[in-house]
Amino acid sequence: MNNIITGQQVQQEADQWTEVITPRSKLFELRLKEVWRYRDLLVLFVKRDLAAQYRQTVLGPIWHIIQPVLTAFMFFIVFNRIAGIKTGDIPPAIFYMSSIAIWNYFSACLTGTSNTFVANAAIFGKVYFPRLVMPLSIVSSNLIKFAIQLGLLIIIMIWFALTENYHISIGLHTLLIPVVLIVMAGMGLGLGIIISSLTTKYRDLTVLISFGVGLLMYVTPVAYPLSFVAQSSYRTLILANPLSSLVEAFRYAVLGKGIFDPQLFGYSCAFMFITLFAGMVIFGKVEKTFMDTV
Repeated sequence: MNNIITGQQVQQEADQWTEVITPRSKLFELRLKEVWRYRDLLVLFVKRDLAAQYRQTVLGPIWHIIQPVLTAFMFFIVFNRIAGIKTGDIPPAIFYMSSIAIWNYFSACLTGTSNTFVANAAIFGKVYFPRLVMPLSIVSSNLIKFAIQLGLLIIIMIWFALTENYHISIGLHTLLIPVVLIVMAGMGLGLGIIISSLTTKYRDLTVLISFGVGLLMYVTPVAYPLSFVAQSSYRTLILANPLSSLVEAFRYAVLGKGIFDPQLFGYSCAFMFITLFAGMVIFGKVEKTFMDTV
């Protein structure tokens, strides 16, 4: 029996398939159209993440309220009372809650996506889908947590407006909220998938990232206004941090008070685009061989 298969027969059999999976042949081949085709899967992963977080918990989503409230209380005691760092004419509760909301979103995106390959190796080894869908689902599911904390911030602002005549500022600056959120999401995604690509070989990074995010918060104006470091010797270091202008811009967008520097914000946007593009390139390169090392 002749078992030799000619090239023409292989081509004929290939033509019968609805989809042919091939490895990436080009360094900058991102296949974003393929990710868009799997958008239904992304929605399913978002639902899975939300269900997994609240399964077998007593309070469920209420934890997303308890955590920022306790953090804001600690900031008030340590930074406002002990260190004497004032928040200007913004009530401390509103100042800290606005900072914590956007910072929690970034840190959740970064830590969640930084473990993509290791945490989902079992799924990646069984079925094919664009691997980028997984970190995108993490970034998307964290929007629910952010919405809960933003809603809490709005309630606190209304309460201060009714009890202490706090003026709620709504204007064109409010339109910056989704812009800042998108830049934060892109930065968290870009840095996260770069770290995720490295953790396939260097597992120590998974421990380092949670520790590093905690330290990074102190060189970002989360618990203090950017104006506080105007005359500080650490001003250059803090301004070099691309997250600094984003946190300050978010406070300005929500509260109408603070510093919004277009140049610093443009620097953060440029950093986000570079990081996101580099992360997607590295992510695409690693996904071809990561099953051999995970």
